[in-house]
Amino acid sequence: MTTRKHHIAEGLMGAQYEAMDEHMQRVARHMTERHPVSRNLAVHHTHETPSRGQRAADAMARFGGSWSFIFIFVLILVSWVILNSVILLHYDRAFDPYPYILLNLFLSMLASIQAPIILMSQNRQSEVDRRQAEHDYEVNLKAELEILLLHEKLDGLREQQWQELIQLQQQQINLLEKLLAEKN
Repeated sequence: MTTRKHHIAEGLMGAQYEAMDEHMQRVARHMTERHPVSRNLAVHHTHETPSRGQRAADAMARFGGSWSFIFIFVLILVSWVILNSVILLHYDRAFDPYPYILLNLFLSMLASIQAPIILMSQNRQSEVDRRQAEHDYEVNLKAELEILLLHEKLDGLREQQWQELIQLQQQQINLLEKLLAEKN
């Protein structure tokens, strides 16, 4: 088993097994053991489960990047401006008249909270994307190596058929020489 792993490593991958990185070694082991490399990463997710904070960050990032958020946000801003510039100003009770300093404060606080939460969610998604890319690399490498092995087998079969054909032709030539010798 080990010699096959080393044969695959040296013959197909062009490197000593011990000198290969983790992904290439894993592919060589899977090829040796005839196990598939591909798996559904959504199901076979790593042993970590997201914490409550991570799930909240993902949910907030999903909502913060949606049309629903944009429509609600625009509705709140327009309502704030109408309330403070038209309705309450008319009764001289506007709690945040133009230039809307309180609104600017709330928007700044929202941005200062929302930005790191979205970055946390993006970092988690980057990690998932990195694992997916590594998995895709392993699957592609194994597929490429399996194709190379098939080519080797086909070349071997073709060589064997050529040898058999040459032997058959040699036997036919010998029979023809024997027939010619008997006629003469």
